[in-house]
Amino acid sequence: MDIEHLGHACLRVSHDGTSVLVDPGVFSPGLDAHLGESPGLLAVLVTHAHPDHLDPDLVPLLEHHAGAGAVHAEAGAADVVEQAGGTPAVLQVGDRRQWGCIHLDVVGGRHAAIHPDLPRIGNVGLLLKAGGTTLFHPGDSYETVPEGIDVLALPLNAPWAKVSETVEFVRAVAPRVVVPIHDALLQPARRDVYLTHVRSLGVAEVHDPAGEGALHA
Repeated sequence: MDIEHLGHACLRVSHDGTSVLVDPGVFSPGLDAHLGESPGLLAVLVTHAHPDHLDPDLVPLLEHHAGAGAVHAEAGAADVVEQAGGTPAVLQVGDRRQWGCIHLDVVGGRHAAIHPDLPRIGNVGLLLKAGGTTLFHPGDSYETVPEGIDVLALPLNAPWAKVSETVEFVRAVAPRVVVPIHDALLQPARRDVYLTHVRSLGVAEVHDPAGEGALHA
């Protein structure tokens, strides 16, 4: 499995000529060029409706590259896709899907709490399996802790998270490798303030795409 970080929460996951795209949001610039270099894109997966995970303006581009009906999204995000003129497929907890050699199991349910005055929206976590590797992209939540995870796409910084929760989430999931995501709100030179804690306290290897490039797992 090859895992490429395309900005903030967006990942391209590829194996044996097939690829899927996860959470193409407003903080993932240059996706048109990336998608043009991504033959075999069969699906776009969206964990929830926030614009940093789904940019409505990208919907026509996504369907152009992956095909009509190729955007698979949590129910609230599916509404956004439809409003943008797309034809979404709804992702629900418990769903299982497959594109070529890439398998998907859908887990989760709710977005993390930002503040008691703000309603919590839907959020699904994505378990992607290919070539003997299991990747977990949790969207915006630390609630779901699946077993048997090789690679954890770890939200590094968010209005709903603090470092102690981040570290405890890594410890609970116990992946072989952590790939930091959800980092667009951080100054590039300050990411290490967060990564230092994850590296020293998280009990997992950290592969930082910002300095080490795509991960082959």
